[in-house]
Amino acid sequence: MLTPCPVLTSTPLLLTLGALLAEAAFGYPAWLLRRIGHPVIWAGAGIAWLDRRLNQGRARRVRGVVATVALVVGAGLPAWMVQAAALHWLPRGWAMVLLALLASSLLAQRSLWQHVRAVADGLDRGLPAGRAAVSQIVGRNPDSLDEPGVARAAIESLAENFSDGIVAPALWCALLGLPGIAIYKAVNTADSMIGHRTPRHESFGWAAARLDDVVNLPASRLAALLLGLANIRAFGAAMRAVRRDAGHHRSPNAGWPEAAMAGALGLRLAGPRVYGAVLVEDGWMGDGRADAGAADIRRALGAYRRACIIGTLGLAASMLCWG
Repeated sequence: MLTPCPVLTSTPLLLTLGALLAEAAFGYPAWLLRRIGHPVIWAGAGIAWLDRRLNQGRARRVRGVVATVALVVGAGLPAWMVQAAALHWLPRGWAMVLLALLASSLLAQRSLWQHVRAVADGLDRGLPAGRAAVSQIVGRNPDSLDEPGVARAAIESLAENFSDGIVAPALWCALLGLPGIAIYKAVNTADSMIGHRTPRHESFGWAAARLDDVVNLPASRLAALLLGLANIRAFGAAMRAVRRDAGHHRSPNAGWPEAAMAGALGLRLAGPRVYGAVLVEDGWMGDGRADAGAADIRRALGAYRRACIIGTLGLAASMLCWG
């Protein structure tokens, strides 16, 4: 007989499942974005303020540690207070709806799908439209990309952001509830803003970058597995690519989902890329063909959608135990 397991059917798991379903169905409403912005925008404003105030003078690494701790507390404490108040003052059902909607704003299933699909649609209209669309989701110089380069960039972004835009926030939400997903998104945003090896941020952003590596480590491995399962006929090829190539990526985490996607689709991803005017050497993920196109982006989107479904079903299944 299948019965609920009281340990697993906890508030964080229910909250995460509700958030995933709500975000997949509705995304983040454009009218709400226009009126109040987005939590990531708010976090970005706070990070920029800390950068202006603390990233100066001596001991920048220490100042960066202080800024990172302040960011974690500033994101986690209000989220904990909201979660505690909702569960205390509201009926459980209404509290879970409210918390799920708040957590859903920190997931990116729907928006990632839309942005990557726009690249495929743009390439159908021509290279300039494809470059314009891909410039919205990658930091590399779009003018340096030919059509296969645009397609590979979109697929790489899809794989990497599946990990840090969906799997990682959902995982931390499942572990710690609303504070977990709020802290994760704050750290991930900080890494994207100040976690760069530039003269200004190499020391100040060190703590944020290292913490981001740590909090993304389990999710990147899980994301690789989900992408392999989403392409079950090529599961072996996906896992071989992960074992062989993931460690050659300049990121300790991004190589895992990118290698899994490359192996599953029979493509070659990553490799040397141009950011601004700087050539960044990186290892190739996968040993397939490099001449990707719009059709390959759509194949990757299909794998992404299946991986999202498998992950959500896995979460729902984990909330039940055989008894």
